Amino acid sequence: MRLSSLMISLVAFGVAAVGALLAARSLVTIVEERSVIAVQEALADANHGWASVIGDGLQIVMEGEAPSEAVRFRAMTVAGSMVDASRVIDNMSVTATAAIAPPNFAIEILRNDSGISLIGLIPASVDRDALVARVEALARGLPVADLLEVADYPEPELWAAAQDYSLDALQRLPRSKISVASGRVAVTAISDSAEHKARLEAELSRSIPEDVRVDLSISAPRPVITPYTTRFILDDDGPRFDACVADTPQSLDRIERAAAQLGPVSAAGCIEGLGAPSRRWGDAVVMGIDAVGKLGGGTITFSDTDVVLVAALQTPPAIFDEVVGELSNALPDVFALDATLPNPPNSAEEGPATFTATLSPEGQVQLRGRVADALMNQTLENFAHAQFGADVVTMGTRIVEDLPMGWSVRMLAAVDALSELSNGAVVVTPDIITVRGNTGSTGANGRISRLLIERLGEQAEFEIDVTYVEALDPIAGLPTPEECVDKILGLTSERKIIFDPGSATLTAESGALVDDIAEVLRRCADLKLEIAGYTDSQGRDSMNLDLSQQRANSVLAALRDRRVPVGSFEAIGYGEADPIADNGTEEGREANRRIEFRLITPEPIEEVTTGLEALEEDLAAEIEAEAEEATAEPEADGE
Repeated sequence: MRLSSLMISLVAFGVAAVGALLAARSLVTIVEERSVIAVQEALADANHGWASVIGDGLQIVMEGEAPSEAVRFRAMTVAGSMVDASRVIDNMSVTATAAIAPPNFAIEILRNDSGISLIGLIPASVDRDALVARVEALARGLPVADLLEVADYPEPELWAAAQDYSLDALQRLPRSKISVASGRVAVTAISDSAEHKARLEAELSRSIPEDVRVDLSISAPRPVITPYTTRFILDDDGPRFDACVADTPQSLDRIERAAAQLGPVSAAGCIEGLGAPSRRWGDAVVMGIDAVGKLGGGTITFSDTDVVLVAALQTPPAIFDEVVGELSNALPDVFALDATLPNPPNSAEEGPATFTATLSPEGQVQLRGRVADALMNQTLENFAHAQFGADVVTMGTRIVEDLPMGWSVRMLAAVDALSELSNGAVVVTPDIITVRGNTGSTGANGRISRLLIERLGEQAEFEIDVTYVEALDPIAGLPTPEECVDKILGLTSERKIIFDPGSATLTAESGALVDDIAEVLRRCADLKLEIAGYTDSQGRDSMNLDLSQQRANSVLAALRDRRVPVGSFEAIGYGEADPIADNGTEEGREANRRIEFRLITPEPIEEVTTGLEALEEDLAAEIEAEAEEATAEPEADGE
């Protein structure tokens, strides 16, 4: 019995011990879970969601990456406020603090007729005083606003090269905005003319430093022409313009078509420019050309609103009166017509007064003929020195009394006209000024005509026979966009731009070809070019499209690295489109993996006839029909 009682007691104690142990463990688990939840809620309320909480018995383990040491400490404080701080274990880390990055150094240079402004941030190593002094020298007395700031950080690579190039560009561009950064320069400017624009782009492209990226954007506004002059001649040599301007492309086209109806037009072509005295300039010029055609010959000159019509010799007076009357009534109100029917000359006097100015191909100038007095002779010589230089002018003039009225003005105008030629001669007589020679400028005829009219008046008689010689034109040496693309196609027909397999990385052997293409493009100003990338048909369409785009971008970047102005270029990937060979063979797939270069041409603009133009055409048709009826009625009476 004693043994049984003892066993029962032991079993009872064992059961009690196990129950106490289970109860203790359950209590610990409950305390642990409630502590973890409490700490998590407190951290969330304090915006410390980055921290995680793990229960380990009665201990609370904090983990996570704190943005800073202060934030980590605040998280520990929040956890210690919910449970005993001794129970909180810190296993958190702190985000490493990045080094302070240097600022972006950049300069904005603004230049106009009022002066130059420098705005931006430059490295402390740059000699600011020397930089400003260089800009002041370029300003030539105009104010320079120095708004630069300095930061003491290392000078970026290629900063000096970009800065020097920007100052070189500033010297050439009186109206410009130049943005300078490390290894990059962006130039936005306005040139005086299309020829000036092409010359500036060629000069600036040739001087780009190695590894510096330059974006050129130079615009050429329409020229302002004064006096606004058109001079049309119809004689035995056919129709021609000595000068021709128009205010709109539509007017220019109508003027050229009106002249072409009288025969093949030679000499100066029409140009578009600002300064027209009337919105109906094109209408007036077309009317004048038609009037010369009806007369069968003559000269009509428009100088702003003054119109001078000189009929050809032997023009019947009746026809002259009829045509002049029609033209006088048809011209817009702002234009004033002065018409002359010349009489045949009686007889030529022997030994007429003559002055001749010649310019040799070597640049030597000789003036010979008659002048009124010593003062005029000295004035003429000084004017020639100013135009050509004192070391190339030879005087062969002699003083003679009783010269025709206005002789001195005609001589100075002749020297001025000679300065527009590359070589040639200008002969002045009492009746006419004759200009003959060669020029390297396509607009020389028009400029000579305008300056003679401006100096001598609209009724001045002059003849211009100036030949444009492409070899004398400094701009003509630049290839046309079509010639540039043809040269590139010639290079790529023999060699091929190759990439590493499955990538957009150019192979080493392709570098020489890209060098040759860049050499061609650097001489091509204002070229709009598309760089098209193609692949073979292997692989997914989307993958091929992305790869072709990446390869076209790689070629564009390679050209930019070689100092080619690529601002007007476009890189486009076409994937496996437009195969040029069979993708079923290895040779065909190799041919289809290619880069093509082609011009970007603007879409043609359809000509739209306005309601006003249609009304004018209907009225003209009605007037013509009434005129035919009026002409036909007397014939019926006669029958």
